[in-house]
Amino acid sequence: MAVTLGQRAKSIVRDPFFWAGSKEMGGTALGIAAWGLVTGVAMVKSGLSVPLALFMGLSVYAGSAQLAVLPLMAVGAPLWVVWFTAICVNLRFVILSSMWRSYFAHLSLRHRLAVAYFSGDVIFVNFMRRYPEARPQPEQVPYFWGAALTNWLAWQIPSTLGIFLADQIPLSWGLGFAGVLALAGVLLSMLKDRATWVASIVACTAAVAAFALPLKLNILVAIAAAVAAGLMTEQLQKQAGQRPGAAQEEERS
Repeated sequence: MAVTLGQRAKSIVRDPFFWAGSKEMGGTALGIAAWGLVTGVAMVKSGLSVPLALFMGLSVYAGSAQLAVLPLMAVGAPLWVVWFTAICVNLRFVILSSMWRSYFAHLSLRHRLAVAYFSGDVIFVNFMRRYPEARPQPEQVPYFWGAALTNWLAWQIPSTLGIFLADQIPLSWGLGFAGVLALAGVLLSMLKDRATWVASIVACTAAVAAFALPLKLNILVAIAAAVAAGLMTEQLQKQAGQRPGAAQEEERS
C-alpha cells in the first residue's frame, strides 16, 4: 500500500498541472506567509507553550479560526464559547466542501479527507476560476495538490518561525496589518455577485456595531448577519428571476 501511495504521489508531482497549481498559488504566497507568521507569534504571545502552539498550527491549520479563539483562550473563556467561535468562523468550509464534492466525489475516503484538510480559501478561488464547470477532469487532482502544498508550506513554515521567534518579533512591526491585507486580497477576489457584496458589507457593519461585546462575540454576530443577508439576497434574486417566466405562463394560460 505504501509503495502504491508513493507511486501515486510521484505521478502527481510530475504532472504539469501540479506545477500550474503551484505557480498560481505563488502569487498569494507572500500574503499567506505574513498571515502565518502573525498567527505563530500570536499563539505564543497569547500564552500557549511552544509544543502546544506547534500542535495547534499543524492540526487546526485555519488562521482565521486560530486568531479568533486565541483571545478567548487567553482570558479563560468557557470551552463551549471557544469551540462555537471556531465552528462559526469555519462554517464557510461546509459550503466549500459541498462544491468540492462535484469534483472529488470519485476519490477514496482517505484521499477526500486529505483534500478536506489541505483545502483553503485561496485554493478554492483559483480552482473555481480555472474549472468553473462542476465535473471531474483528470488534471484537477494534480492541480489541486500543487496549489494545496504550496499554500500549506507558505503557511506552516512562517507560522513555525513565528512560534520559535515570538520573543524576537515585536507586534509593533505591524505584521498583523500585512495579514489583514492578505485576507482582503482573498476577499476581493471572491466578491463576484450581489449576494457576496451584500454579505460582506453587512458583516463589516455588524462587526463594528457589535465591537463592544465581550469575548469577541462581535465575530459571531457578524457571521450570523452576513449569512442571513447573503441567503436573503440570493432568495430575492431567485424570486426576481422567476417573475418574468411566471408572468409569461399566466399570459399563455
